[in-house]
Amino acid sequence: MTTDIQQQTSRHHAIKPSAIGVILVNLGTPSGYDKASIRRFLGEFLSDRRVIELPAVLWQPILRGVILNTRPGKVAESYRSIWMMDQDTSPLRHYTEQQAATLKSVFENENDLYIDWAMRYGEPSIQSVMETLKRQGCRRMLVVPLYPQFSATSTATVSDKVFEILQSWRHQPALRTLPPYYDHPAYISALAESITTYLEQSSTRPDTIIASYHGIPKSCVKNGDPYFCHCSKTTRLLREQLGTDTPEIMMTFQSRFGPKKWLEPATDLTLKDMPGQGTKHVAVITPGFAADCLETLEEIAIQNKELFLSNGGNQYDVIPCLNDSRTGIDMLATLIRQELQGWV
Repeated sequence: MTTDIQQQTSRHHAIKPSAIGVILVNLGTPSGYDKASIRRFLGEFLSDRRVIELPAVLWQPILRGVILNTRPGKVAESYRSIWMMDQDTSPLRHYTEQQAATLKSVFENENDLYIDWAMRYGEPSIQSVMETLKRQGCRRMLVVPLYPQFSATSTATVSDKVFEILQSWRHQPALRTLPPYYDHPAYISALAESITTYLEQSSTRPDTIIASYHGIPKSCVKNGDPYFCHCSKTTRLLREQLGTDTPEIMMTFQSRFGPKKWLEPATDLTLKDMPGQGTKHVAVITPGFAADCLETLEEIAIQNKELFLSNGGNQYDVIPCLNDSRTGIDMLATLIRQELQGWV
């Protein structure tokens, strides 16, 4: 009997000491600004049923036959305008990597705690990072979707992918996911500090501050997506935190795509009309983005600036995302510590 047990035990996989893995996850980025890289990225991104809520039999012929043969060229030019040429990388990849690297130093005294980063679409993939953490002995994992406001089109896709990966694992880790932090005091304070810093450094006071969030189709909200409510509460709490001495903060939605009706008011249309209504100086902040990316650096900082100024505006300022700033890192560290309670 003892011999049988020993033989069975000898065939078991070694169980390493338990460690904890933390994975920062952002939306994703192409590996380059060439058409082929853009086509691969868009093919993966726009094939997600959470992103495009159409039956595959209807959507895939449109995606493969029209969009992936026409859109990559235009998107490639947009990426080229913001690409970090000296490092040959996109800003989103750069800042997400820096966020993870800085957080590693913040938690360096925590034994057996590994912090890594992944992209929902593109590289490094969630699966590759989870497998790396698994090899490092992580039997507990905290997944941190870098989306303050929850939407099925963003946050839920991260959870979908994580659970899909775990379906093939024999030895699964204990799993936690960071809740949406749209109303967390640390997040609101970090946004307020970034606005206050901008106002202190600006030579002139803007007439209005626009809080521009990535839009989603209205049908998503109608079907139960809490995103609009989360954006509204973030904006309200930010106004309350800053007080009455701050210029008016207006909520808008950007990045419309496709024929569906999207959340309103639209950022671009709002900026186009503002100069004619007497608003000549605006500042734009993008609270729904944890790191600067195509939508903030090209759409907001280039396209919409040109739109505002060409329609009679005098000054257009952009307040950067939290990125890897001290304020942003402190906020992320606070959220992670909170979710790791009981594990570390």
